[in-house]
Amino acid sequence: MPDRVIRGRKVENDVWQVIGLAPHDDAAQPLPPGPVLVPLAFWMTHRDELAARRQPIGVWLAPDDDPAAIADDLDRFSVVAVHFPKVGDGRGYSTAVLLRTRYGYRGELRAFGDLGRDQLFFLARCGFDSFKLAPHHDPEGALASFTDFTVRYQGSVDDPVPLFRKRAVAGRISR
Repeated sequence: MPDRVIRGRKVENDVWQVIGLAPHDDAAQPLPPGPVLVPLAFWMTHRDELAARRQPIGVWLAPDDDPAAIADDLDRFSVVAVHFPKVGDGRGYSTAVLLRTRYGYRGELRAFGDLGRDQLFFLARCGFDSFKLAPHHDPEGALASFTDFTVRYQGSVDDPVPLFRKRAVAGRISR
């Protein structure tokens, strides 16, 4: 069975191959045909030849990668992915916010790695719109997580106006 990804709040087959993630994964080998996600370091050293490929290209960022490094290249990527190597590492949330707000990235922003259902709602609030869960999680069952909460108190990428501001505006309108 092919890998599956949540995109557009639907589960679909994942056509992207992630290069350079596993320790034995040698990104210096010839890239496989089809869409590939390459690590930031590989993009930085092979930018021109990757951009010349006639196939979709994406880049993935590790938790300690600075998204500013790809700010000038964002229009070249079909996908920007952020790796979450373990549940407790939340640096990717900040990376997503920076990509969406400071650098204006509007393309597909994927979260992948050690992710489960309980994180999807919050990842979406930070700007992620594509999710590849850890292999032991069911993406179909995780879809319900997007509606776990009906009220959002804080502003975020998906809705920047906090609830108290909305209530203040609604109070002025109803009078």
